[in-house]
Amino acid sequence: MDALPLLSAILLSPVLGLGLILLVPGGAARLVRWISLVSATVASLLSIHLWHSYDTASGGLQFVERLPWVEALGISYHLGVDGFGTILVMLNSIVYLTGVLTMWELTERVKGFFGFMLLLVVGVYGVFMSQDLFFFFFFYEIAVVPMYPLILIWGSGNRDYAAMKLMLFLLAGSALLFPALLTIYHSSGLGTFDMVLLSQHHFDPDLQIFLYPLIYLGFGVLAGMFPIHGWSPTGHVAAPSAVSMLHAGVLMKLGAFGILSVGIRLLPVGATYWAPTFTVLATIGIVYGAFVAIRQTDFKFVIGFSSVSHMGIVLLGLNLATLGQAGDDALNGAVFQMFAHGIMTALFFSTVGFIYDRAHSKTIADFGGLGAQMPRAVSIFIVAGLCGAGLPGLASFWAELLVFLAALKTYPLVGLVIIGGLVLTAVYILRVFREAFFGEVNPRWESLRELDLVGWQLLPRAILVGVLLFFGFFPRALLDVIDGTTTTFLARFWMQ
Repeated sequence: MDALPLLSAILLSPVLGLGLILLVPGGAARLVRWISLVSATVASLLSIHLWHSYDTASGGLQFVERLPWVEALGISYHLGVDGFGTILVMLNSIVYLTGVLTMWELTERVKGFFGFMLLLVVGVYGVFMSQDLFFFFFFYEIAVVPMYPLILIWGSGNRDYAAMKLMLFLLAGSALLFPALLTIYHSSGLGTFDMVLLSQHHFDPDLQIFLYPLIYLGFGVLAGMFPIHGWSPTGHVAAPSAVSMLHAGVLMKLGAFGILSVGIRLLPVGATYWAPTFTVLATIGIVYGAFVAIRQTDFKFVIGFSSVSHMGIVLLGLNLATLGQAGDDALNGAVFQMFAHGIMTALFFSTVGFIYDRAHSKTIADFGGLGAQMPRAVSIFIVAGLCGAGLPGLASFWAELLVFLAALKTYPLVGLVIIGGLVLTAVYILRVFREAFFGEVNPRWESLRELDLVGWQLLPRAILVGVLLFFGFFPRALLDVIDGTTTTFLARFWMQ
């Protein structure tokens, strides 16, 4: 174990915050908020230190901590991050911090909300750090379960339906994952859940071909994979702002990370065998999500279906990485897109939530000329929209470019289809701009002129905008961390 257990310190930040919240009286809402903020700030600072300290020259697994737990079953508290995990831990911290700030004005059941939110964050950290398959799945379940009460209790609209639909889909995914993970454990003959040791084992090719779709579909549910994405946009619409931020910003990344860390890492033969099939589904998802987003009348539905499209780019990159022709670009782009999309959607939902709290409407047609009434909020939304459209100078540009280049080298037709998806993305983004933000001012919203973002309300949105701009202008700050792991990951992948 390293002298400074940095990963445990990050993981324990929300754990201790949750413990303190449980001890606080229910009426002490202000204290609950400050405990959550301090916890999120500490975790964020430690995560930035983690990213800065990661040795890009060495790559691979670093900051390893390991303690035996149930030795008879080969279960251990085994933490470690490679370049992929490092930037995703930082992503979770940024969304966690800005989510707490976004919900600062919450007045209903504050203790319960932040308690469930911190529990969700603990699960996300655990997944990105765990190198033990048992704990990986354990933290995965911890991350997804709080979504049900967070939507059911603090959501809006048809929240009962959205919460139940979400849980049924995610339980179906877990039903595929659980037997597949147990089969991996049993068939290895190693008597361990250690993912490092399991990744060095040569599983029977036929078993890999059988198990891989179970892993891919099981995690793909959470990643918003077409055609099993139906729960996701519905959940976005019903969820409160910070929950939508965590849902789209980090929870959907858990699904993609699970495919990468469990499916591709442990079952490379199965990943290669199924890659053409899942490449087709990912490509359809990119175009389908963008096309459906054009037809939506609700801000959150637009963002929800845009997430299906953008996560299709992640899944496409993961599949192309297993085919070899442009594996480095594909995998670098997929992981970069996880980070960029996470920040972008957090910014989207934070801003839409702010507008909804003032106007009590998410219907695009209800607005018009909103840019003249809430110029700061609208400007921030426009930054997120331009990021979604792949504008150079914003983080998602580099991610989409890398996956696009990999697609052209591997399947040129897929590359051309992606161009169509990007065009459709620009169409739905510009449609929202035109109908809601520009044109004739709707006098119904004159009161919003006094309710625009001010002071500390700008802080979480400014943080997210700053991150998109920083990594848009300095992509090597992320790519160097990712690429060192990509090289070693693919080298091990093709040796098996």
